[in-house]
Amino acid sequence: MSKVPYEVYTEDVEALTVLSPAGEVINKEKMPELTDDQLKEIAYRMIFTRTWDDRAVNLGRQGRLGFYAPTSGQEATMVGSEFALEKEDFVCPGYRDIPQLVWHGLPLHQAFLYSRGHQHGGEIPDDVSVLPPQIIIGAQILHATGIAMGFKLKNQKNVAITYTGDGGSSEGDFYEGLNFAGRFKLPVIFFVQNNGYAITTPFAKQTASKSIAHKAVAAGITGVKVDGMDIFAVIQAVKEAAERARNGEGPTLIEAVTYRFRPHSLSDDASKYRTKEEEGEWNEKDPIARVVKYLESKGLWSDEDTQRVKDEAKAKVNEEIKLAEKTEKMTISGLIDSMFETTPKDLEEQKADFE
Repeated sequence: MSKVPYEVYTEDVEALTVLSPAGEVINKEKMPELTDDQLKEIAYRMIFTRTWDDRAVNLGRQGRLGFYAPTSGQEATMVGSEFALEKEDFVCPGYRDIPQLVWHGLPLHQAFLYSRGHQHGGEIPDDVSVLPPQIIIGAQILHATGIAMGFKLKNQKNVAITYTGDGGSSEGDFYEGLNFAGRFKLPVIFFVQNNGYAITTPFAKQTASKSIAHKAVAAGITGVKVDGMDIFAVIQAVKEAAERARNGEGPTLIEAVTYRFRPHSLSDDASKYRTKEEEGEWNEKDPIARVVKYLESKGLWSDEDTQRVKDEAKAKVNEEIKLAEKTEKMTISGLIDSMFETTPKDLEEQKADFE
């Protein structure tokens, strides 16, 4: 039996890159097949998401949203990974992964209700294949693994995808999910957005592993590392992972090396642990700038298109936040009634006490 040298596990692996920061395709073999309309839709979603994030940060500071985790800088990982899936595939998000839910079909005002702590924010429409955002770090990984097991038992050709950050890859749930999924060859994609910091802790202080992708080896599954600022690399990696899953070849761990331009949350001060030089280097890799340059070179995009999308996004966000704010206020009785199809007798008694 041949043995793989230990050095393979201790050396870093190069991340898949398709589109350079200058907007040029440098890996034609891995360029996903996309129509002009799809390319324009990708640019639309990325710019919309960045504009929505700008507005949501301001809404949070105004007290009109509750907990909100900024997303700017991670548009390639969020928009790209969802774009590579089918609508019947299941999305199991962490708390930062709101864009994936909305682009998968969740109404934007419900995303705002979730942030406001309203029960209807987690009331998912029947035709939308997502779970509510998971606030417990790593718990969503086990949920996706369970859903994937259901797909396999029912012989459905669907895929579950779940997201976490580099900090989530240090949780026990992460390893349990990978091990279980590997053992049963489940159709699940574990997508780690490695933005360099688990709140304030740099990646190098979390693990001795050279990359998160290496951690697939112990679980006996495929591990892939991609440039998370390159949406084409993300789309291609997820498409390939989904195809393997649908063909019964088991799960994939994808590490997308990315960077959040804003702090971890609205209560965080990133200047305490990140330098201006570091931020400047990553700004030059802006995922939106890459795509816009590429589309401009093909005559598919202009500054006017960018401004149009920004205007549409601002108007949509304003409309949806107003809709969320008009939703009836939560009550104890309403919360109890939403827990079960038929409210148990003991809860009916508690409800009566509150009323």
